[in-house]
Amino acid sequence: MKVLLVNPPSANLYGALGNRYPPLGLAYLAAVTRERGHKVSIVDLDLEPEHPVDFGTWDVVGITSDTPRYPEALKVAKEAKKGGCIVVMGGYHVTFRDEEALSSGLVDYVVRGEGEEVFPALLEALDGGDPEDVPGLSFRENGRLVRTPNALPPQDLDSLPLPARDLLPMAKYRTMLRGRPSTSVVTSRGCPFNCYFCASSAFGGLKWRPRSPESVADEVELLHREYGYGAVTFMDDNFTLSPKRVSDFIDELDRRGLDIYWYCFSRVDTIVRNPGLIGRMAEAGAVEIFLGLESGSQEVLNSYGKRITVEQEKEAIEILKSCGIKPYGSFIIGGIRETREMAERTIALAEELSLDAVQFSILTPYPGTRLFEQAKEERRILTYLWRYYDGLHAVLRLDFLSPLEVQELVSRAYRRAYLKGRKILKTVWRAMWRPREAVSVIRGGLVALRVGRAFKEYRRRLQSALRR
Repeated sequence: MKVLLVNPPSANLYGALGNRYPPLGLAYLAAVTRERGHKVSIVDLDLEPEHPVDFGTWDVVGITSDTPRYPEALKVAKEAKKGGCIVVMGGYHVTFRDEEALSSGLVDYVVRGEGEEVFPALLEALDGGDPEDVPGLSFRENGRLVRTPNALPPQDLDSLPLPARDLLPMAKYRTMLRGRPSTSVVTSRGCPFNCYFCASSAFGGLKWRPRSPESVADEVELLHREYGYGAVTFMDDNFTLSPKRVSDFIDELDRRGLDIYWYCFSRVDTIVRNPGLIGRMAEAGAVEIFLGLESGSQEVLNSYGKRITVEQEKEAIEILKSCGIKPYGSFIIGGIRETREMAERTIALAEELSLDAVQFSILTPYPGTRLFEQAKEERRILTYLWRYYDGLHAVLRLDFLSPLEVQELVSRAYRRAYLKGRKILKTVWRAMWRPREAVSVIRGGLVALRVGRAFKEYRRRLQSALRR
């Protein structure tokens, strides 16, 4: 079969101003589909929105979709249907909102969860089999909704082929890490923490499924030798979940003589428990670590199920700085029972920690999360216009903060983090002497400037909704 995989465009402010990475989920899907003998191509409309697509030349079009891009995914599906294609949609949003997608009349099949085994099996079923025999599918048959049993996600990630990067315009994903060209790598899936606001555990399972250190090093070495990348970003929800695996990976880098800078996601408690490991990571090229700090209020942290303390957050940042690793802190404002005083503590903590890179998001009830189910049950959801589910628009009714107050708090948090006089002077100084290190701060300043403007149009919608 001739299969086209499409990554929809994004209007997300973070995406517009942030780094560009290839859609590895589709690249993995392309690799396994190609192994089964199908002709496969990938179009990344997020990178190239004007890329021409002749849907009439394809049998099946697979589209990935997270929640804020779901409306754009439907637009792609509409064009694919006009071209006579069978349309398959996957990704986080439709995994948990399959009936919505199928009711659109634009989607023939939904792949729920990870697709490397489900999607090729569907293609085989379409070529003379029965889709009802394929686990992990949703579709309509004679007007009825069919959901086959959930599919077990791939257990041995080392057995999967590497992402089909040869099908992507890799040179156009211009991302730099400390002055070196960088690209993304996924080394594990699944998350055992099941945070209240995150759908990762529901999508990939509570079981953490890591690749071996040797497999990860093989991919890093290939990216370095064949593509010229001097840095990688590990996109796992928690790259450091197993300190032993990280240590073994470092041993592999040393054994192969790989000089690589790297960025990863970690947890506060992992860093606090393993300061020696963080030192080794720094020596092995780790230059930035993303931490979900979330709040400066212990009450809010507890409500999110983070299993960390504010004091641990401070300790983790100090450990990273002492090792020469730049911490990237992420915070959330707008908890259901969060007060203004609690939110102010979060903004103050971000300032106290003196982070070079910081992100503030609005608590958003993504489908698949416990937060979404609670908000739906308590009738807190203001809008189901999914394009606003991007972490920058307040879509919930809260107990103590109005949506307008939440928007204002996030806007002010960005201004205090990036647009204060001392911060601007520090950035100008860095830009003169170390321009590569000033990039993330400048990018954050651009976000701060644009966040305020982006809120104006949505504020009118909120005021209209709240008057009803």
